[in-house]
Amino acid sequence: MNSAKKVLLINTHLNYPNWSEGLLNDAFHQKAKVFFLSEGFEVLETKVEDGYDADEEVEKHLQADIIILQTPINWFGAPWIYKKYVDEVFNSGLLSAKFLAGDGRTREDLTKQYGTGGKMHGTKFMVSATWNAPKASFDDPNQVLFEGRSTADALIQITSNYRFCGVEVVADYNCFDIFKDGDIAGTLENYPKHLKKVFKL
Repeated sequence: MNSAKKVLLINTHLNYPNWSEGLLNDAFHQKAKVFFLSEGFEVLETKVEDGYDADEEVEKHLQADIIILQTPINWFGAPWIYKKYVDEVFNSGLLSAKFLAGDGRTREDLTKQYGTGGKMHGTKFMVSATWNAPKASFDDPNQVLFEGRSTADALIQITSNYRFCGVEVVADYNCFDIFKDGDIAGTLENYPKHLKKVFKL
């Protein structure tokens, strides 16, 4: 019997030839893979662009102790292929009642909140994202675009899906300003430290 903990690494970069070919997101994906292997984890992987079976992805999610989404931020969200992935995989998890049982509310107990019907308690989820936006554009009410919002605020349309299913969402990791002045090498090097901290390894 294999008692090793499992991590699911999902890479949802969408390739645009001669413009955005996914090397940076793949580098973060591989850095995480090497880290978790060194920690004794079994690594499950999905590259969304290469195709997937929704029911198989549900099973991967259920097996995993930790799930990490590696994504570029394209027009303030993950690439469209990730929304398709979520719709198909989470609908499968809903219809099979493997991810959740309803939205948590009941007519018998009106104190039960929306979003408390998840069955995936004990699983942890994290987003690792690459941004053109600089770090200074977040958490500052004087910034015109995000008006003081954090990266966690900006990523809520991704993390809410997991929280809705009972998963614990941990602090995201971000590589900022990738086309101008970002410290890509330093951010990549420090990635394992963040993983060790948020997952208490």
